[in-house]
Amino acid sequence: MLILGIESSCDETGVALVRTREAAVPELLSHTLHSQIAMHQAYGGVVPELASRDHIQRVIPLTRAAVEQAGVSLAEVDCIAYTQGPGLAGALLVGAGVACALAAALGKPTLGVHHLEGHLLSPFLSIDPPEFPFVALLVSGGHTQLMAVREVGSYELLGETIDDAAGEAFDKSAKLLGLPYPGGARLSQLAAHGNPKAYALPRPLLHSKDLEFSFAGLKTAVLTQVNKLGGMAALHAAQRKDLAASTQAAIVDVLLAKSLAAIKQTGMKRLVVAGGVGANASLRERLSAGAAKLGARVHYPELALCTDNGAMIALAAAMRLQSGKAQASCDYAFSVKPRWPLGFESS
Repeated sequence: MLILGIESSCDETGVALVRTREAAVPELLSHTLHSQIAMHQAYGGVVPELASRDHIQRVIPLTRAAVEQAGVSLAEVDCIAYTQGPGLAGALLVGAGVACALAAALGKPTLGVHHLEGHLLSPFLSIDPPEFPFVALLVSGGHTQLMAVREVGSYELLGETIDDAAGEAFDKSAKLLGLPYPGGARLSQLAAHGNPKAYALPRPLLHSKDLEFSFAGLKTAVLTQVNKLGGMAALHAAQRKDLAASTQAAIVDVLLAKSLAAIKQTGMKRLVVAGGVGANASLRERLSAGAAKLGARVHYPELALCTDNGAMIALAAAMRLQSGKAQASCDYAFSVKPRWPLGFESS
């Protein structure tokens, strides 16, 4: 089965093609992506209306490119999958509308996919794919969750953030340090040259007995420290590097502790890390080392698939169809779900 996947939940437009293989992980045939970072930089963050308009301009050319890259024709596509939620309503409507219109024109079925399920399953496209069951750490700009994953469609929420997500903490702290949007990646780059012990920043809920997260207090602590140093404009290069390193260490410490606690609590021996923050080098290094001490392995998506992308949407659709957990539909009426929790037992 050949599946076309379209992702348009926020500020990346992604289109990809995967082919299912009997008793094997689906094969990625093509992957095209456009990031809106340059457009949103002038505003210091994502502007929803601009994001939606840009998706409209990009999705058709990207679809053509994905089909050409895969060496197939649209007529060969068996199913068109799209991100149904969660995400920005207008942005989601673009992908859903294009997917359903294209499917209707071709006489093909469609399947709406959960954005976070796409992230969660994306490591199956890596060189070292995981096996079920596993603990999943979904960590991005909008989500920080720990899930127990027993099979496709069986996701138990173990814990999540009660306020800011980890990626949001990275981005907001970066802004306080005077770093341009998108700040999280830039903060991590700067942190590589700083002292992570230079400033004593809090590790919220680090010693709680549950698997919940909280990062809003960390952002406030960074602001307080910046003010103590005379404000953003007064920071010199060494202070900015040390504060970036200290901020990253605080976030990674919490993610590490909670992830290892989830491994112990569930008794599972595999940890899957997905979402944009999963590309963070310090997090990868420390999680791999910590899990190894528990006799567990960590699986990550390829770096190119850590951000939002069409490959993970096509993959999630393929795996759901293969497992019998979903049926594609030729009813081309569609809806989107800007808010859609993943902690469910789907059927």
